[in-house]
Amino acid sequence: MKWMIRPIACEHDPILFKIIRSNLEALHLDVPGTAYFDPELRHLSNYYQNEKAYFVLIIDNQVAGGIGMAPLTNIEDCAEVQKLYVDPFYQGLGFGKILIETLEDFAQRKGYKKLYLETHSNLKAAIHLYEKLGYTFIEKPPFVIHSTMNRFYIKNIGSK
Repeated sequence: MKWMIRPIACEHDPILFKIIRSNLEALHLDVPGTAYFDPELRHLSNYYQNEKAYFVLIIDNQVAGGIGMAPLTNIEDCAEVQKLYVDPFYQGLGFGKILIETLEDFAQRKGYKKLYLETHSNLKAAIHLYEKLGYTFIEKPPFVIHSTMNRFYIKNIGSK
């Protein structure tokens, strides 16, 4: 199995759209207040530009997942981890961890000191991974956009 991680390009959009939507459907999170209805979901490559970034996991020349990041103005020196999804065929093989570590390194090089993320209690494997990688559970912040999300985490990356 050959894999690589690269920045998103427009040809990745349709496959990522399917991966994200099918993951959310499988977890019964295809409801309002989740990424399922985000207007940028069909065109992530357009959305993740300038200060935002999205990294795509390619396995054997096929898009297999990705992870995004955008500045978070509500917390100083903080970016938000967004849309971490892996094709179910490749889940459980460590690619989620690789994607998060790639994003953490990138965010740190960009000068961010913290990373914030929102998730849902249905995403048990993701929660386990976040906690294993040092993300700390916090109370729901007042600025949450995805209202269905019910688990919130932050990680200090400033002293890596």
